Amino acid sequence: MAGPAVSVVIAAYNAMPYITRCVTSVAEQSIGQDALEILAVDDGSTDGTSDELDRLAKEYPALLRVFHQSNSGGPSAPRNKGLDHARGTFVFFLDADDHLGPEALQRMVAMAETNGTDIVLGKMVGEGGRGAPTSMFRRNQPRTDVLSSRVYWTLNPMKLFRRDLLERLELRFPTDLKIGEDQLFVGPAYLHADGISVLADYDCLFWVEREDSGNITLRTGGSEPRLRFLPRVVDMLLEQVPPGPGRDHLAHRHLTVEVQQLLDHLVHEPRPEQEKALARLAEVIAPLWHEGLNDRLSAMARLRLHLVRHTMLDELLELVRFEGLLANSGVATPVLVDGGRAYARYPYLRDPSRRIPDACYDVTRQLGIRHLVTRAELRGTVLHLTGHGYLHRVATEDVSTELVLRERDSGTEHRLAVTHTATPGLGKEEDEGRYLYDTAGFEASVDITTAAGGEPLPDGLWDIFLGVGAQGVSREVRIGSRRRSDVSGAPTTHLVGSGEALRAVTLYATRPHGNFTLDIGERKHEVLPHLDLDGVRWATGASTELELTGRCTLAALPDGALAVHLENDRGRTAAFPAGPGSPAGGDFTVRVPVTELTAGAWTGQLRLGPWSLSLPPLPHDLPPATWRRRCLPWYAKPAPGRGEGFALQVARTDPVRAVTRRFTS
Repeated sequence: MAGPAVSVVIAAYNAMPYITRCVTSVAEQSIGQDALEILAVDDGSTDGTSDELDRLAKEYPALLRVFHQSNSGGPSAPRNKGLDHARGTFVFFLDADDHLGPEALQRMVAMAETNGTDIVLGKMVGEGGRGAPTSMFRRNQPRTDVLSSRVYWTLNPMKLFRRDLLERLELRFPTDLKIGEDQLFVGPAYLHADGISVLADYDCLFWVEREDSGNITLRTGGSEPRLRFLPRVVDMLLEQVPPGPGRDHLAHRHLTVEVQQLLDHLVHEPRPEQEKALARLAEVIAPLWHEGLNDRLSAMARLRLHLVRHTMLDELLELVRFEGLLANSGVATPVLVDGGRAYARYPYLRDPSRRIPDACYDVTRQLGIRHLVTRAELRGTVLHLTGHGYLHRVATEDVSTELVLRERDSGTEHRLAVTHTATPGLGKEEDEGRYLYDTAGFEASVDITTAAGGEPLPDGLWDIFLGVGAQGVSREVRIGSRRRSDVSGAPTTHLVGSGEALRAVTLYATRPHGNFTLDIGERKHEVLPHLDLDGVRWATGASTELELTGRCTLAALPDGALAVHLENDRGRTAAFPAGPGSPAGGDFTVRVPVTELTAGAWTGQLRLGPWSLSLPPLPHDLPPATWRRRCLPWYAKPAPGRGEGFALQVARTDPVRAVTRRFTS
């Protein structure tokens, strides 16, 4: 008999009243109870959790199995017991305080099966004030791995694991650790998984902060438990991940998250224990941290690690205190600008008695760039842009802001001057008004016929950046994602130039980020879909004029550029422009006076420079037009035998045939 699709393992200790919602959220999963089994392990609860699990087992006898055991002191033993009894293709570990979204398991199993992956991370949402990891859930990732994604930043086991993976690796949670046991389970699983999926578009797991703060995964206590598991995690990385960018990517998490958490506990301990713990921490992180990692780390993390490496306890205690104040402040740390670099004024900056390198304070690459576009418009061949841009915490003195156009595929770039404009009071709504940016405005008029060093911009996708600079510090930002509400990001296609040299230029905002790009040469936005022809008939009140109607949704095109071009079987041509007025952005009409056409079978196209559309066929019941030219009768009517396209026969009436038809009819 085939086993269930998913075994849900619940480790429970004093989990009332949360355990009821936890179990029922699994029982009510859209995947169906036939595809599930729940293995709940009561770890010696004393609050009624045990009795509630037994009651639920009677309510769901075919679904829920309950195991009772003496308290083990942590989640490892109950999770291991549940895993030992699991029969499902997949295993999901669920804490007794938490609960699942109704479709969570169905969606996660489908993602694993569709993509052949061993682990699925479902989006986690915090409840009751509990924070949940977010960086790995910015988008769905059908198939990724631990070295090329942010999944390593969530090492809790509340994920869907293919059970074959766990058994092949003989993975179990270490029972000698009170915290960090999940990292030694999830870490190896990540490293050896045949693909990892991330389900980010559905709230799968609701991570609950208990009112009594009694969550199993939140009962931590002191630096000592962290110094028991962290060396083992470091050893795991050293043994299973070769030196290089991959190891650095994973080490980044431990050098920031775990180190900071440990120091937050360290400050509450007696001085002798602080000194001992700091010395041990410096020893533990030494194999992971090297200068090449600095570019991955924030300035605060670099400073923190420098102080740990040099066991500067007093300075670390002051830094932790400073971080606490900073977290509760509404004002960002000021910076010192010197030599084109910005340094955060964290404790001991350029203190001669400490000799801490400036690199530990360098926030140049971390400076926030604030920008707003207040105008983005193409007029003729000129792109008009206005707005403001500034570097957060850097006063707008010696402003050097410029516009940058960079072609997406080739990387070719052109830097263009802007006019710097006053922005009095800008910044007063941020940082409690401590930093003001009075000269952050910019105005730019970019003529695409001269923007490439005096030459026209070549065809391509030209992404628009603002090189924001002040006091010798400069950083670039794509602009458009922040724009005033009346500035549209919808594509607007203009035709510029003349004749066959017409070029298509489209200003548009990218999706989903909303940054402005110039599309020159129809790389993404074609011209022909902007043209549509409705039909052709004789004009009202002008029985010898064919009237063609249509719609042009281009934003702009030169006068007279849109026209009907006809050619007959004798090589003669004729052209009739749309009019009157410009047809851009609306309906247009083209009138063809057939009295101006010479004899022959005429076919034609609607042309706009190098672009053309076939004309619609003439109605079969269109009556002939007749007129006299030099006293002789002429006619125009649909040409027979010319297929489905537009075909007009223009000829002089044969008098003999006309008289014959009259008398024989």
